[in-house]
Amino acid sequence: MMRRRTVLGLLLAVTAPATAVAQGVQGAILYKNPQCECCDAYAKVLQRSGIAVTVKATPRLAALKREHGVPEGLQGCHTLLIDRYVVEGHVPMAQVKRLLAERPDIKGISLPGMPAGSPGMDGQKTEPFTIYEIGGGAPKVFARE
Repeated sequence: MMRRRTVLGLLLAVTAPATAVAQGVQGAILYKNPQCECCDAYAKVLQRSGIAVTVKATPRLAALKREHGVPEGLQGCHTLLIDRYVVEGHVPMAQVKRLLAERPDIKGISLPGMPAGSPGMDGQKTEPFTIYEIGGGAPKVFARE
């Protein structure tokens, strides 16, 4: 009996972060320019990763970025609002899931621009991606991938 409880406890410990991520992403909305197709490709990457997302085309994307505190130098192609966070641009899924699992006290994360080889973008990745924290003050590195 004790061994079963130990095994069950270990299974719960391993699956808890995945469950927390799945529960925190039910209201994900990806805002994009109406003409942008790579944003749709990123939405498909999110969905394949188990994140339910609604895509909304908007002509006021720049204003939306400002409203959510995304500095100009950290802006990407689209803006994803997920749980209480902003995910800006083509951020790799491992970092989105890390953000949701760790829940740091920041506004969100960003992979600025539209780097080739990032999720939803064509081309080869030529160098590691630097994902930044969106928060107060100077940008800090959240991850390199």
